[in-house]
Amino acid sequence: MLIVMAGMPGAGKSTVAKELGRRLPAPVLSVDPVEAALWRAGIHRSQPTGLAAYVAVEAIAADVLALGQTVVVDAVNDAGAAREQWRGLAGRQRVPLAWIEVVCSDPDLHRSRLQGRQRDLPGFPEPAWDSLAGRGAGLASWDDERLVLDSVRDLETNVGAALDRLRQPFRN
Repeated sequence: MLIVMAGMPGAGKSTVAKELGRRLPAPVLSVDPVEAALWRAGIHRSQPTGLAAYVAVEAIAADVLALGQTVVVDAVNDAGAAREQWRGLAGRQRVPLAWIEVVCSDPDLHRSRLQGRQRDLPGFPEPAWDSLAGRGAGLASWDDERLVLDSVRDLETNVGAALDRLRQPFRN
């Protein structure tokens, strides 16, 4: 199965993705560390490193799926083209595709999480709170069947809901 996370930066999707990866178990492939690695390798930030990171994660996910294993992709996925990429991968690999969107319904909590976030990604800037409004439009217009988790709920409740949903059949 291909499990694809989506949601705004700081909403809590990586936290859910990592716990799902532990419980399933399944590798979690995150786009941000790949993009940071491209920069460390000397690829200039003026290049389309965000797109390259999505493509690199897709290639690794394809290899994992070809082994018959489930994989969790952790990325914002706010652009329709990104979501189409995962639909195409699931179709080519002939595996079910499960979308999990993580939101944070409390704007003050979301802002606090984003502004206080410290990831081990040297040189990778965290987005400014004000930049999220523009990015949210892509997710707002999204109409794929998906599980939406609100990260104001505790992690155990959200991961339990995700695991329950993942046990049900999916339509691609």
